Amino acid sequence: MKSLIITEKPSVARDIANVLGCKTKRDGYIEGESYVITWAVGHLITLFEPEDYSDTYKKWHYKSLPIIPETIKIKPYPKTKSQLTIIKNLIKREDVGSLICATDSGREGELIFRYIYDYLKSKKPFERLWISSMTDESIKKGFDTLKPSSAYDNLYHSAKCRSEADWLVGINATRAYTTLNNVLLSIGRVQTPTLALIVNRNHEIVAFIPQDYYEVVVDYGEFKGIWFNQKPSETKIMDETEALAIKNKVFDRDGKVTKIEKKKKVEKPPLLYDLTELQRDGNKMYGYSAQDVLTYAQNLYERYKLLTYPRTDSRYLSDDMKATVNETMAHINIPPYDKAIKSILAKGLKFSNRIIDNSKVTDHHAVIPTNLKPNTGRVPKEEMTIYNLVVKRFIAVFYPDFIYETTSVFVNIEKEKCVSKGKVIIQKGWKSLYKADKDDKDQELPVITKNDILHVIDSELQKKQTSPPKPYTEATLLSAMENAGRYVEDEDLKEQLKEAGFGTPATRASIIERLIHVKYIFRKGKGLFPTEKGIKLIQIVPDELKLAETTGKWEKGLTKINRGELEPEKFMSSINRFVSYIVREADKNKHSVVFEKEVYGKGKAASRTDTRKSLGKCPICETGQIHENSKGFYCSNWQQGCKMTIWKNQLSSQEIEIDEVIIKDILSKPFIQIEKGNTTYKLGLTQKHTVAILAETTTK
Repeated sequence: MKSLIITEKPSVARDIANVLGCKTKRDGYIEGESYVITWAVGHLITLFEPEDYSDTYKKWHYKSLPIIPETIKIKPYPKTKSQLTIIKNLIKREDVGSLICATDSGREGELIFRYIYDYLKSKKPFERLWISSMTDESIKKGFDTLKPSSAYDNLYHSAKCRSEADWLVGINATRAYTTLNNVLLSIGRVQTPTLALIVNRNHEIVAFIPQDYYEVVVDYGEFKGIWFNQKPSETKIMDETEALAIKNKVFDRDGKVTKIEKKKKVEKPPLLYDLTELQRDGNKMYGYSAQDVLTYAQNLYERYKLLTYPRTDSRYLSDDMKATVNETMAHINIPPYDKAIKSILAKGLKFSNRIIDNSKVTDHHAVIPTNLKPNTGRVPKEEMTIYNLVVKRFIAVFYPDFIYETTSVFVNIEKEKCVSKGKVIIQKGWKSLYKADKDDKDQELPVITKNDILHVIDSELQKKQTSPPKPYTEATLLSAMENAGRYVEDEDLKEQLKEAGFGTPATRASIIERLIHVKYIFRKGKGLFPTEKGIKLIQIVPDELKLAETTGKWEKGLTKINRGELEPEKFMSSINRFVSYIVREADKNKHSVVFEKEVYGKGKAASRTDTRKSLGKCPICETGQIHENSKGFYCSNWQQGCKMTIWKNQLSSQEIEIDEVIIKDILSKPFIQIEKGNTTYKLGLTQKHTVAILAETTTK
């Protein structure tokens, strides 16, 4: 008898097939002596739409709400039904005795498999493959240690409740507020409180009134000091006359050193990356969006096998990984990383509790490099940038502490107090791997002792202004979403949101993109700002839809389900009550604000250019077809998560417009040639599945 393995993507199926020796390729699956491997292409099954339950729901009417089906049903995605049929036929084969769930090792991956299994009404036993990297070694180990399906039943129940609850709230709230306000208003459990964060920050910025203040800086010749009131941090003087009087009072006077404080400070190496921290650094350092970082990290995990599973919320490793870490460090001990690795390998890797902590590893450990040597020539620049961040952090955690000494010199000048601060680095440690902090303004101080007399050769009055809060960037918004507990007063919920926050590491990027897509926020530089539509929505929705407490309660319930401490039925009953409440509340604020009219429905559909003509097979998911719209070319499976996109204007600097002819050729040939004036361009698909110039030749 054979086992049927179901993965999420064809690429993962091919990797597993290589390890298991399955070589016979069929339509929609790969077969070997002991295994048949097929794939789901993301989600093949989705929840019923309201109109699937009754024709009554085809038209949106407030009076038809709330929509709470007795049982929420599932159905196939029409566009990928052919692949579902293949899986159905494979499950029914008499020589297939069992199944193996090999979808992504997480809540969403579990749901993808279970929905397929339930929809096809399979009764065959199945096991779970749970791995954190796509290297051959990890896949082999995973198949040697397959887990029983029952071990993940609670994870599935949690995922199912999350999916159904999001559907109930989203469908009912969106229809209620849309019908009552005559404009399409998308509302979601996570996206709406995230929008509220951005709107509230914008209100703080708009309401902020800058105030002038002054600081008095004294110059002793070799170094400088600053006047303070009671505490060294109290340097602001709000009255200009008072500030000018102090400036003149201390000018050309002697001061006496009353106290010298020296403090030794230690900064331990940072923790390993989880996805959110990696997205933050990618945004801060390189301006990448959260979605960009997730895409690059996922490519490094799936396609290049250079990173472990990226969709993790843990920043620690488990105790049984020490040998793997040593092996990985030895394998990546090549240029340009060898200079940094040399010293720690010479001493032997020392595992602190900031690296190894079994209690803080949940579904997956932190993101680290795999033990494969990177072939930098075949990995795109953006992916290598993210890989280098992870490698540097992986090395840095084994480096010594950064140790420095701060010195504060307190001086009394004509009964006015001034302080001078300096810093001496004792041990660079892990910070030697990173560029110096640009904001480090500490000066170098000469040798000074208590009771020394210092002469003020100059004093300066500096006029400054208080600053408004800064707009959210994706980096700071990700932090706010991750640490949503800071906005909650209830201690139990605050603790729950420490573990969960808004969304999950894997979904936060898509939430930000969703808010942009529905025109609630927009990007300007690195900043994220609300639109008028987004601001008005937050004005009319009740607190329960925009405060962190709601998400905290949900996540608390979902976590309990995952731990087997709460029955799913009880959780869903509370969601049904919440949905009824939201529908009632929507009626209270109808027409309290006026939204700008939008064109949607037939008008929007008619204005969009979409030929729906297939130009070729998608090179990423391998089941979708490439279609054209007004700006580019995309995969028909985009709703199921396929990211295949080629923009028409991406080679405009070479005056090349990517058109239907080029796309057809590029999908069927290794490369094509185009002549522009005296230049011949060789075009081809890159590893990132976008059209690029592979070479150019100029003829005289």
